[in-house]
Amino acid sequence: MTEEFAVGMVTRMQAGFYTVMAENHILTCQLRGRLKQHKKMEDLVAIGDQVFISPIDEERGVIEEICERERALVRMAPTRRGIYKQILLANPDQTVFVFACADPIPSLRMLDRFLVIAEKQNIAALIVANKVDRIDRKQAEALFSLYPALGYPVIYTSAKEGTGIEELRENLQGKLSAFAGPSGVGKTSLLNALRPGLGLEVKTVKESSHKGRHTTIVRQLFSLDEHSQVADLPGIRQLSVWDVEPEELDGYFCEFRPFVEQCQFNDCRHDQEPGCAINHAVQNGTISAARRDSYLKLRRELEAQRNY
Repeated sequence: MTEEFAVGMVTRMQAGFYTVMAENHILTCQLRGRLKQHKKMEDLVAIGDQVFISPIDEERGVIEEICERERALVRMAPTRRGIYKQILLANPDQTVFVFACADPIPSLRMLDRFLVIAEKQNIAALIVANKVDRIDRKQAEALFSLYPALGYPVIYTSAKEGTGIEELRENLQGKLSAFAGPSGVGKTSLLNALRPGLGLEVKTVKESSHKGRHTTIVRQLFSLDEHSQVADLPGIRQLSVWDVEPEELDGYFCEFRPFVEQCQFNDCRHDQEPGCAINHAVQNGTISAARRDSYLKLRRELEAQRNY
């Protein structure tokens, strides 16, 4: 691009308008028309994207080009027009998957799906087990005991009591992080604990996204400090992975990898096949039966999608 264009990062998007931070200046931008000519079934622009813009005045600009993404947190979102690739956050340094220890009871199968998405996109994953004050600490640690041994750090937090907040803050320093998880797990309360008033700011954005019978998704980055940002993503009820073939799924369950080549058959589904090294590892306790069951459920869904 020529020198007349500025480089910035998309920090907010709503209804075709994009807030871009460029050289410590905020501009409200729209896409250049030619960028929309070859629409794909995916988000053209996402928060976290680096873009080239041409300023119109001190407050407005036009997005001329979207830089290639290094990575992205994505999911498959069904729409009336078919399957759609939804980009939750572009170029994150890490994903922070927030689940409650209780109220609601954590769905570890959903957590496993989040981890598959992170593995697929090669994004570091951090697990936050929130509301640890609701149950006994030993019970909380037992719920999430599988994950530290797999290389996924777990931080136990309570926004109410301040537990784990400083540890979480340290893990967010200097990074662009995606806060993702089911509804009701206390993400906004955690953000308030990390930066007083931020939760209210997030709540205001969410409330303003509902207009009449139609809902416009507002996605926005929030600053924790000068060098740390978080994207508080909407609570997710259903999570479908994008661009994963059934045959490659076992590669995204990190503890499966040393055993896959030991299976008797190259096309082993790790279900009822004889000589399955994964099932043998489950039987001897090397691999969790719960993780193997998460894998099988997701694999069947991927096979059904392909045959649809």
